[in-house]
Amino acid sequence: MKRRGLTAEDQELWDRIRANTERLERSNLEVKRFDEEISQTAPEPGNIRKAKSVILGKPSGKARAAGHDLAPAIHDHIRKSPVQMDNKSFGKLKRGKMRPEGKIDLHGMTLERAHPALLSFVMRSHAQGKRLILVVTGKGKQRDDGGPIPVRLGVLRHQVPQWLAMQPMKSVVLQIAQAHVSHGGGGAYYVYLRRHR
Repeated sequence: MKRRGLTAEDQELWDRIRANTERLERSNLEVKRFDEEISQTAPEPGNIRKAKSVILGKPSGKARAAGHDLAPAIHDHIRKSPVQMDNKSFGKLKRGKMRPEGKIDLHGMTLERAHPALLSFVMRSHAQGKRLILVVTGKGKQRDDGGPIPVRLGVLRHQVPQWLAMQPMKSVVLQIAQAHVSHGGGGAYYVYLRRHR
């Protein structure tokens, strides 16, 4: 295939574009990042085969799994949150030795119905001086809509801790923990309330 040159009209247009643009230079940050990447993959002296694979871009033999930036499971997030209450009481709570003073069951509710129900229950329990309440969300139904976006299992189970961490409930909630198996396990939460003042 024969390559054709620019016409006079194309050349004039190209010259106008070049006159209004600036050349981009690599920033020092990019150069530094590139240098760091090279130094991390640089082979030890004497290992020519590895050096050749690095220079030519060939795989080094170790298979690296692709990293995914997925949201952590809600139970992992709650487990890693700092303990705000007394450690001895928290230990009893986790072993199921503390008895909840109130319980709300959100099974089968939509998000629109569950949020106001939870809000009024938590605020009413705090006003009554209760310290430990149980919020039952259920584990969620296994369903697939067939759509391109995966549906999270247990919408309420994931949403309730977020609601409890927002105002006005945040001001009365001291600790959230996954319930013991005797109180519902992965489908329920202990909510430890602050003292009523």
